[in-house]
Amino acid sequence: MTRRLSGAALVLLLAATALAGCTQEKQNEIRRSVQNWTGTNGVLEVYAGDKLVRRFIKIDKMSTAYGTDDKVARPYRYGYGVLDENLNGTQDEGEKRVYFEISDYSTAYVFYESPR
Repeated sequence: MTRRLSGAALVLLLAATALAGCTQEKQNEIRRSVQNWTGTNGVLEVYAGDKLVRRFIKIDKMSTAYGTDDKVARPYRYGYGVLDENLNGTQDEGEKRVYFEISDYSTAYVFYESPR
């Protein structure tokens, strides 16, 4: 008895086969583009030495800045997130969504997906 694959199963099989042939860097790029589309619940913590000084929560994505004319990557990343003013990891009343930039050279930071 022959069995036919459904359209969705065939698409998944073809995508998995194509992905297996990609380099690790290309796989990461594809994963990030899917994540950019679906979003992530990111947390950015900024440190001064070993002390946590700023935390941004509910970040959809962080982007690398590129020049308008030369398309060269700039040495900073940017995004939008809620400034967690009291550093408790949750959005409290009055804590708003803000734009932020962090330097690749001088900012000690950790970016991760929120476990909550």
